[in-house]
Amino acid sequence: MQIKNSCTLGLRETAQLQHPPLRCCIFLALSSIYEVGKMPFIKNHQSPLNGVFLVDGGEGSQHSAQPPNLVPCWSFPPAQERARSRRKSQGCMGVSPGLALIVLMLFLLVFAALAFEAYQIYNMQEELRGMRQVNPMTEFNAPEKQIGDEPVLHREDKENRPAAHVIGRIEKERFPKTLRWEAQTGRAFISGAVSYRFEDGALQVNESGLYHIYSRVELIYKDCSSTSSFTHSVFVRRGGRSEPLTLMEAHRAGFCSQQQQAHAWTTESYLGSVLQLQKSDRVLVNVSHPMYLSHSNYANFFGLYKI
Repeated sequence: MQIKNSCTLGLRETAQLQHPPLRCCIFLALSSIYEVGKMPFIKNHQSPLNGVFLVDGGEGSQHSAQPPNLVPCWSFPPAQERARSRRKSQGCMGVSPGLALIVLMLFLLVFAALAFEAYQIYNMQEELRGMRQVNPMTEFNAPEKQIGDEPVLHREDKENRPAAHVIGRIEKERFPKTLRWEAQTGRAFISGAVSYRFEDGALQVNESGLYHIYSRVELIYKDCSSTSSFTHSVFVRRGGRSEPLTLMEAHRAGFCSQQQQAHAWTTESYLGSVLQLQKSDRVLVNVSHPMYLSHSNYANFFGLYKI
């Protein structure tokens, strides 16, 4: 009975301890002693302490009430188990499993989008490669058919098509009304069935047909007046005719204003038309005041080409 009372007092004092692990251990030890005190009176012959006896508190089983204010040991898990459970809840490197799963899903979405874009770019490259291999016929590279039974004009025919472009020649001593030209300077050229005649400055065509003929002249009047004027004409000399045949002509007058009289004045004239020429025709250009012509080669030019 004394053992039971001592255990009860010990359990009450244990419940008042402030340190949970120590309180738990003391509680287990005292509870074991308390339960042993309930056993029948048996003498322990094998115990080295023969003076210690276990006394039964009475006949039958007696269930004593649990001492008040006792806290179960299992309500305070060991510190190591609490730390282990805390580490499990935090996951790897202090990151929760849910957050790690969300980040992994975001990475997967990014990689899927990059793969889709790469696939689209590859398809576009394949389509471009196929379009380059198949050279479609367009209006730029398709041969144009002439009206009627005319043959198709090939590149070789274009290169040999009758054409000429000559630029002005600067005269310092003689100023003939029929102008002379430079046929081998700068952008000047002669091709096909056309030739330039140095003796009279004519472009001679050696093939009949329709020709576009053009000419431009620029004149500089040092002392411009209200009576200043000039005539610019294009004519042709044809075999069997004694007189030249005028093809185009322009007459300019009144180009000097009253404020600009007695001052330098620049004027120009351009002629152009499509005309029928015969074989061996010679086309020439006349200017009424050749001494006023500009000394710029590219300001004065003359040319024709077969259509």
